[in-house]
Amino acid sequence: MAAPPPQIIKGRGATFNPGNRFRRDTREEVDDGWNTPAPDESDEPAPLRTTVTIQNARTIIARNDSPDLPFDRSINPYQGCEHGCVYCYARPSHAYLDLSPGLDFETRLFAKPDAALLLRGELSRPGYRCEPIALGTNTDPYQPIEREWKITRQILEVLAECEHPIMITTKGVLIERDLDLLAPMAAKNLVRACVSISMLDRDLARKLDPRAPTPQRRLEIIEALAKAGVPVGVNVAPVIPQLTDKDLEAILEAAASRGARSAMWTMLRLPREVKDLFRDWLAKHYPLRAEHVMSLVQQVRGGRDNDPAFGSRMRGQGLFADLIARRFALACKRLGLNEDRTLRLDTTRFRPPRGPASAQLDLF
Repeated sequence: MAAPPPQIIKGRGATFNPGNRFRRDTREEVDDGWNTPAPDESDEPAPLRTTVTIQNARTIIARNDSPDLPFDRSINPYQGCEHGCVYCYARPSHAYLDLSPGLDFETRLFAKPDAALLLRGELSRPGYRCEPIALGTNTDPYQPIEREWKITRQILEVLAECEHPIMITTKGVLIERDLDLLAPMAAKNLVRACVSISMLDRDLARKLDPRAPTPQRRLEIIEALAKAGVPVGVNVAPVIPQLTDKDLEAILEAAASRGARSAMWTMLRLPREVKDLFRDWLAKHYPLRAEHVMSLVQQVRGGRDNDPAFGSRMRGQGLFADLIARRFALACKRLGLNEDRTLRLDTTRFRPPRGPASAQLDLF
């Protein structure tokens, strides 16, 4: 007898665990009759606990040469993300940990407590060349477990000490905790922040981003950063056809009214297992719209669920993608967003971190 279909799990984005693509063996769940609930029992699945495992990383600065990204290095204090955004393009990376990109990605997290120490070592290398470091490219550096682990905070302390420029992307309210570090760095042109908001509908956000702050709370984060003097922008990402695209102009207007100075957007990306997760999510939450949504997704992806090609993977192609690009450009022009395209973070102030070795050399 086949197992019953996956159910919606309260507080989680994914509805199931796709198999790990690196495993040769596979497991299929079947109903043998032993775990069938009695008629009077609730059908609601038991809540899933979040676990955090220490990851002993060898390096902390990741490098990339992607032409689609405005940075060549990044830091991720954590792997996996409790926000549980079902569309997250980073989910497939959990397969490298012998876990599933589905529910595992948002419940089985990894922390790198030695991140600040590793960063000191890498910034101290004689050949290190200073360029802005992006924080929050794979998973959110201010996800809920940061409250306990404080790894992002420790990384910022090192970067502030060295006067090293940084770009932060987040949905998390904990960035407000670090304004005592970010505001002085902003005064030296060492930091830019970007808050991701893909929709304003609270009910939709609860389903898409189940453990992230509400869209309205994220607008408050923008306002707090702007009032502290931290240059802040809004990332309308991802734009999901027929689900979130209707909010594009409203998001930009709300963010600009709260002090955002820049904006960007990306089209929904469904790499590897994410396409199966998103399709199942649509079937569970929006069954009557699922076919139409995926039809538009395939229109912007050349007839496929996903297009991994550089140059088109972030924005898509075709009439719908062109329409979103035009709407975005017109709204930004009207609101005065992205007016300063030449402003770069200052890389000239960087000094390697001080330690026992550098202190010894300072005597000569």
